[in-house]
Amino acid sequence: MPLIGSKEFVAWLPTFLQSKKVLIPKVAYPTYNVGAILAGAQAIAVDLDTQKWPTADLAWINSPSNPTGRVHTEGELKSAIEYSRKNNTPVVSDECYLEFGDSVKPTSILNYTQGNNSNILAVLSLSKRSSMAGYRAAFVVGDPVLIKTILEIRKHAGMMVALPIQHAMIAALGDSKHVSQQRDRYNARRKTLSPALQSIGFKIEHSEAGLYIWCTRGEDAWKSVEALAKIGILVTPGIFYGADGSQHVRIAMTASDAAIADAAARITASQAD
Repeated sequence: MPLIGSKEFVAWLPTFLQSKKVLIPKVAYPTYNVGAILAGAQAIAVDLDTQKWPTADLAWINSPSNPTGRVHTEGELKSAIEYSRKNNTPVVSDECYLEFGDSVKPTSILNYTQGNNSNILAVLSLSKRSSMAGYRAAFVVGDPVLIKTILEIRKHAGMMVALPIQHAMIAALGDSKHVSQQRDRYNARRKTLSPALQSIGFKIEHSEAGLYIWCTRGEDAWKSVEALAKIGILVTPGIFYGADGSQHVRIAMTASDAAIADAAARITASQAD
C-alpha cells in the first residue's frame, strides 16, 4: 500500500487500529510516541528483548534504528515475530534505512516470516533510499488482511498518494544504482567523521547502518551539543529520542562531502584550542 510518507503512517497507525497500548523502542524516533498520543493510547517504551514485552495492541521495531543506527539481529527479528503470533499483536518494522548498511547488512523482518505475514508489516520509504523526502513517497508491505483493514479506514481520511508520485516511486524503485552510490557516500562520510569525534573523546555506539552517528562522551547531551556548536557543528541531543539518550548526540551525515570533511577538520583542530 503506498503512503504519503512513512511519517504519516507512523503517526496515524495507532488511530487506524484503535490501539490502546503501543510498544515503542526506549531510544526511538519521536513520532512513535506522538502516534500513541494522537490515538489516546498508552505508549510503553521497551528494550529489544521481546521476552520482557508486556501485552499490547501494537508494537514498533526499527531496524536500522533512528537515531542509533543499530541493526536488529536475525534472532531479534524472529523473536518479534514470535511475540506477534503468541499475543495476536501487530508488529510493525520501520525499515526506512534498510538499504544503508555499513559494517552490518540489515535484513527485513519479512525475510523470517516463512511466508506467513499475519500481523506483520514492514514500512519502507523513498525519502531516505532515493533522497525523495519532498515527494512524500513510502509504502507498507506485509499482512494483506491488516493492510485492507487500514486502507478501508485511511481512504476516508484523504491520505491517498497522488498518481504522479506513484509513477515517480516506480521509477525510483526500478533503479538500484543510485541507492548503492548514496550508501557508499554515507559510509564514506561516517569513516571521515568517526575518527575525528573519537579524537575529542566521543565513543561511537552502534552506528553500523543508516544516516547517523550515535555517540557519547559520558556527559549531559546538551553539554556535547554546546561543545560542538562552538566550532560550528550542529547536532541533535539524544534526549530528544528518549531518556536513555540523555548522554548521547545524533550526528547526521546529510551535509555535502565537503562540509563533512570541513567539520571533521574543525573537530580535530579543536583539540589544540
